Amino acid sequence: MRIRDWDRALKVRLFGEFFSNLSFWMVFPFLAIYFADEFGTSMAGILLVVSQVFSVGANLIGGYCADRFGRRTMIFFSATIEGIAFILFAYANSPWLDSPIVSFIAFTIAGMAGSFYHPASQAIVADVVPEQARSSVFSIFYTSINISVVIGPIVGAVLFFQYRFALLLVSGIIFILVGIAIRFLTEETLPAEVREQLKNSGNNSGIQVVVNQIKAYGLIVKDKVFFLFVVAGILLAQTYMQLDMLIPVYMKDAIDVQVLGNLFGREWTVTGEGSFGILLSENGLLVVLFTVFVTKWMTKYPEKSVFFLSSIMYAVAMLIFPLTANFWVFLFAMAVFTLGELMTVGLQESFVSKLAPEDMRGQYFAAASLRYTIGRTIAPLVFPLVAWIGFTWTFVILAILAVLSGVIYLMTFKEYSKRQKEISV
Repeated sequence: MRIRDWDRALKVRLFGEFFSNLSFWMVFPFLAIYFADEFGTSMAGILLVVSQVFSVGANLIGGYCADRFGRRTMIFFSATIEGIAFILFAYANSPWLDSPIVSFIAFTIAGMAGSFYHPASQAIVADVVPEQARSSVFSIFYTSINISVVIGPIVGAVLFFQYRFALLLVSGIIFILVGIAIRFLTEETLPAEVREQLKNSGNNSGIQVVVNQIKAYGLIVKDKVFFLFVVAGILLAQTYMQLDMLIPVYMKDAIDVQVLGNLFGREWTVTGEGSFGILLSENGLLVVLFTVFVTKWMTKYPEKSVFFLSSIMYAVAMLIFPLTANFWVFLFAMAVFTLGELMTVGLQESFVSKLAPEDMRGQYFAAASLRYTIGRTIAPLVFPLVAWIGFTWTFVILAILAVLSGVIYLMTFKEYSKRQKEISV
């Protein structure tokens, strides 16, 4: 499905979200450094965990609200609040005020607003894109995000530390403009029959809304196919989350200074930290260049095979890393790692959209995000594991978890096939 054939809501989202994501990634990578300088390393870690907990709760509530009040309404509300939070963040780092506490409050509000945003934005794709084209559309959005991830930190490394007030202020304005664009340039995509049903249901009390939300997520948990899908995702997250945790620590330990070769009469060397930076750039470049191509390639094969092989690619990468301290082998391992990532980029959200009823799409996407939030919470356990059994066996255990996730994906699609047969009968 070509971009020019997209619904206008998707075009506005793609354009607006590129700039909002770019603004976010000019700030986010440096917040840990900022809070560590202001509060100390230990307190900064605690504060970031607290902020993450609020964001997880907001994500689940945001999914319910997207199905209750509409996608466009929630995106406008979320983007506007996130913009105001960034402006407050800017004020806390302005010539008139210097307050790390206000900065943390603003950052937490911005994170919660972003968590409200994502279920609604993903549900829009399921609302307006035919099932067979969703993987391609999701992959294009994923590519856009990764372009922001590549460019944002490079620009932010200068602007965040030297022009923080201006950067945060402009970022806040961009978020507000994205919300306004979605509000006035697009139509509501929540299916008409669902809107009519909600209109007829009347205004529930606050207590009733909470009760309804608990019931809705209870139904999702009872969805066996979806539950298996989330469990497999949590297990697999233990591998790809290590890109920011175990892998850089291991490379710093494995590589002191390594000679890459001689070129133009000069000896080229790399350190552990430098080699990890190169691997991150490799990952980002491969994602930007090949996401759409690999997604189209993978749609030619059965989904269960693609998900299983993606898990195997992650497992292979985990096994390659501890084999040697050679930089070129690390480059190859990262290529395998990235292939595993790209194989299911668009297919994951597309599969969630197939499982979700029209009136619960936002909640399904919010619940599906637990693969990342729970995975991110468990992933740091690798560090005490390394202290106990060492790097090699830790990587082996991660590979085993990846293979186990692949087996559970096979079980997921087996159950999904049984369900489809029952529906057809």
